[in-house]
Amino acid sequence: MAVKYHDTRSMIDGQIHDIAKVSQDIVEVKQQLEKQLGGRKLHDVCIAAAGRVLKTAIGHGEYEFSENTVITQEYIHSIDLIGVEQAHNEILQELNESHETTKYFCVGYTVVKYFLNNYEITNLEGHKGTKIAADVLATFLPEEVVDSLYAAVEQAGLYVTNLTLEPIAAMTVAIPEQYRLLNIALIDIGAGTSDICITKDGSVIAYGMIPAAGDELTEALVKKYLIDFQTAEKLKTVSARRKSVTYKDIMGISHKITPEEIYQTTEEVKEGISKKIADKIIELNGGTSVSAVFVVGGGGKLPGFTDTLAEDLDLPAERVALRGEEVMNTIDFQVEGIKKDPLYVTPIGICLNFFDQKNNFIFVNVNGERVKLYNNDKLTIFDAAVQYGIPNEDIFPKRGDDITFKINEKTRIVRGYSGEAAVITQNGKTAGMNAVIEANDNIRIQPSTKGKSAEIELSTLPEYAGMLTFKVNGNEVSCPKFATVNGEFASSMYQIQDGDDVCMRNYYTVGQLRTFMDLTTDFYAYVNHQIADEDEKIYENFEVEFVTRKEETIIPDDEIVEVADEAAVTEPVTEDTSKTEAEQNVTPQPQPAPAVSRAITVVVNKTPVTLTGKQSYTFVDILDVYPFDLSTMRGKRLVTNVNGIHAEFIQPIDEGAVIDIYWEN
Repeated sequence: MAVKYHDTRSMIDGQIHDIAKVSQDIVEVKQQLEKQLGGRKLHDVCIAAAGRVLKTAIGHGEYEFSENTVITQEYIHSIDLIGVEQAHNEILQELNESHETTKYFCVGYTVVKYFLNNYEITNLEGHKGTKIAADVLATFLPEEVVDSLYAAVEQAGLYVTNLTLEPIAAMTVAIPEQYRLLNIALIDIGAGTSDICITKDGSVIAYGMIPAAGDELTEALVKKYLIDFQTAEKLKTVSARRKSVTYKDIMGISHKITPEEIYQTTEEVKEGISKKIADKIIELNGGTSVSAVFVVGGGGKLPGFTDTLAEDLDLPAERVALRGEEVMNTIDFQVEGIKKDPLYVTPIGICLNFFDQKNNFIFVNVNGERVKLYNNDKLTIFDAAVQYGIPNEDIFPKRGDDITFKINEKTRIVRGYSGEAAVITQNGKTAGMNAVIEANDNIRIQPSTKGKSAEIELSTLPEYAGMLTFKVNGNEVSCPKFATVNGEFASSMYQIQDGDDVCMRNYYTVGQLRTFMDLTTDFYAYVNHQIADEDEKIYENFEVEFVTRKEETIIPDDEIVEVADEAAVTEPVTEDTSKTEAEQNVTPQPQPAPAVSRAITVVVNKTPVTLTGKQSYTFVDILDVYPFDLSTMRGKRLVTNVNGIHAEFIQPIDEGAVIDIYWEN
C-alpha cells in the first residue's frame, strides 16, 4: 500500500488542473507499489472519480415478450441499458433546456428496483415472465472530468481497466447489502469533494456531492498561519498524533502550536462543511433526515466532525460514525501492520468494484465517428448505437401503423407488419445488436425500416364467416352475411380503415330476402306464420312463407258454416243479363302488351350459361341455372365477381358478362 499527498493544488474540488503534476504523483505511487511487489511491473489501474459536477437521473427500462420466457442475464443487462439510455436522455433534455453544451458520460449506475410482470422483485434471473422492467439510478460526469483522469493515467504509462464513482466504491465496503434496507447516508469526505449516497428499501436511491472537503480545512490553516499548502496539509494530518507541532511560515519564522489551536482555526470551516453536507443529505432524501450516517475518507477524521454533523441532521451522536476497521474485518491485506483506517475504505471499494464490474471507457467507431463508451465488460453494439445517438426505433424493426376499429361495439386492433431490422456490420462482418464489442471496433449501422401498415378485409373477419340459414316455404335457404361500416352497407372486399365502426347483420329483412330469391312483390310474406312487411327482420332459422297474391284464400271452417246458413235463408236472385244503353256504347280500352322476356348468355366459371324468362337479370339469377352449393361453407369467404370486379348478389348482369363464384380459403 502506498500514499502520496499532492505537493501543490494540482487538483481542486475533485477536478484535475495540472495533468502533468498529477501524472507524476501517480508514477511515484506506482513505483512504490512495484518496489513492494519485488519489482513486478504494473500496467493496469482502477480509478474512481469524485462526484464533481455530478448529475444523476432515474431511467426506466422495460421489455415485453410474446410468450412466457425464462429471464437470463442478457435480458437483465438489456433492460439495465435501456434504463441508462432513458436516464441519459433526461440529462440531455435538461442540458438542452439550459443551453449547456457540455457532454456528459455515464460513469456508473445502480439498479433501484426490478419488476417481473409489473410486480417488484429482487432478482429477475431464472424467473419466467412476459414483461420485465428496471428502475436504474445512473450517474453522469462532464467529459472534461473523465478525459483529464484518463490523460493523467495514460501519461503515467497505465491503462484504465475500471472506472467508478467514489461513493459507489465506498458503499461497496461501508454499506453491506443487508444494511441497504435502512435509510442510511454514506459520506466520503476526501480532499476536494464530499461525495454522498443514500440507501433505502434495499437500493441506492440517490447520489450527490458538495465541492467542500479536507482542502477547505487546509486552506484555513494556510491563511491563518501564512504557510504554503503542503505545510498546512502536514499540520492538519499530524496534529491528531502530537501534543504540539512546529512549523515555519513564509517569512522563515518558526512557530509552535497545539492541536487545540489547529482545531479552533478550522472550527468555522468544519461547521460550514458539516452544514452543507447535512443540507445535501436532506435534499437527496426527499426533505427529511436519514436514520444513520456512515463517514469514510480522511476528511471525516477531524475531531468533532461527526458530532457536528449529528447536530445538523438532528440525530443522536451515536447514529453518525466513522467506518473503518468494523467494515473491513473480511478484508485480508496479507501485509502485517496495516491499520484499518477510514482512509482506506474507498480504495478497497475501488478494488472490489473491479472484480464485480470491470468498468472503464473504450473507444469504437460508429458510422465513421469515434465514440467513447463506459465499459462494464458487457458492451454490445446496442450500447455503441445508443451512445452514438441512434434512437431505439431505428435499431429495432418498426411496425407499420395499426388499425383500431369496432366490430359489434367491441374494439379490435390489427397490428401493422414488422419492418426490417437495422443492418449491422462489425469490422466488415455481419453482426447483431447483441454482438460483444472491443476497443477500436469499426461498426456500421443502417437504420431499421418501418413495416407495412395493417390491412384487413371485411370478409376475413371471423364474424363474417358462414351463412345465414332461413326456412323458406319448407326449404332451407342459405344467404351470405351483410355488414355495415359506419352505418352504410359495405362489400365483403371492403378494406377496413382505422376508426371504422363495423356491424355484422345477423338478420335479413323481408325485402332483402325477396331480392336475394328474385321474388316479386306479387307474393305475400309470412314470418313465423305472421304476415310481415318489407322491413320485418328475419333471424337465423326463422320460418318464412311467400304466398302469391293470386292464390285462393282458404276460408276457415267456422266462416264456411256461417256462409252456408246465410245461403239457406236468402232468396234466390235472378241474374239480370240486360245492359244499360250507356254500358253498351262503351268502347273497349286496349290492354298493355305483356312484357317481352329476353334471353342472355353469360360465362360462369368458364362455362356458358343462358338465362331466359325475364327482361333483366341480376347475379342471383345465376344460381337458378348454375349448380353452386351455398348451403355448406367450403372456404373462409365466398368470392362473387362480375367481369373481374367484386359484385353483390343484386348486381345487374347483361349479355356476355364473365362471372366467377367460388369459395376462397
